[in-house]
Amino acid sequence: MSVRDMFADQRLGLTVEGMVGRAGDGALVLHNRVQRVGLALAGHFHGVVASRVQVCGETEISFLKTLAPAARSSAISAFLSLNVCVVVVTGGLPLPVEMEDAAERAGRVVVRLSERTGQVIQAIEGYLDERLAPRTQLHGVLVDVFGVGMLLLGKSGIGKSECALDLVLRGHRLVADDVVMCDYRLPGNVFGAPADLLRHHIEVRGLGILNIKTLFGVTAVRDRKRIDVVVCLCSATDEPEQERLGVDDRYYDLLDVKIREIVLPVRPGRDMAAIVEIAARDELSRRAGHHSAKEFYDTIERRLRREGDTYDDESIFGSRADVFREGKL
Repeated sequence: MSVRDMFADQRLGLTVEGMVGRAGDGALVLHNRVQRVGLALAGHFHGVVASRVQVCGETEISFLKTLAPAARSSAISAFLSLNVCVVVVTGGLPLPVEMEDAAERAGRVVVRLSERTGQVIQAIEGYLDERLAPRTQLHGVLVDVFGVGMLLLGKSGIGKSECALDLVLRGHRLVADDVVMCDYRLPGNVFGAPADLLRHHIEVRGLGILNIKTLFGVTAVRDRKRIDVVVCLCSATDEPEQERLGVDDRYYDLLDVKIREIVLPVRPGRDMAAIVEIAARDELSRRAGHHSAKEFYDTIERRLRREGDTYDDESIFGSRADVFREGKL
């Protein structure tokens, strides 16, 4: 985003006391982390990234005051010659005259803010995290189930919205229907939110557009949720070949983050909301260190090793009735 747009945005939450070098306010900020000017004023330019916001605090200003006017002007001009996108002076400190002159000559923006350095860094990085985060949008439904973000995907008409409505009836919370706006957050999280026009609304075939907040109250919706599990709904004819036990996990790649994926076939009479609830409970169980399928598999292997028998997976689980009948479990 441009320096002009950044400091004109009230959401930044910082007080601009002065700005020079406005000719360069179209420069782009490309990184969400700021950089302290530090040793760059002493001529050490290694590691300076011009497209990051450069923060100049009390330490840097006090150093400039120790220099003779000519040396101060030279140091500032050399730094601005790196074409940095913007320099921020914190704490309401007055700008050295040489800095104002050099900024106007170089066409580089220098902004004076009233807040102290720590607050400025926190505010700018938080703002840029929001504005510069990698984003995408998906056709799906996002629901908060027991605190687990469940992203429902599938073909149009497969029953995503109906499943979400049923979950709301069970006391869970709708985040987004139809369009899910996704953005990346460190460290390795993807959050989902509704499109502004669709916030709190859901489309149910035969009923049309419903406002969930109006029908069920504020506790039935939320504006944002981390995506923890992707649930792909598919028709029975499109059901992919799956492992019956669930020992090996599948993953869905979203904004270069691998999120656990579950494929659920939709069949007449099947309670999809209940199954999604169980999937959410299973996710909570996994976080607590319990993996039901792996624990069950390990139990069978230990039992068979004690009896001195060897079976492959197909003989154990392909003919489970025979194994039970023979008393192997």
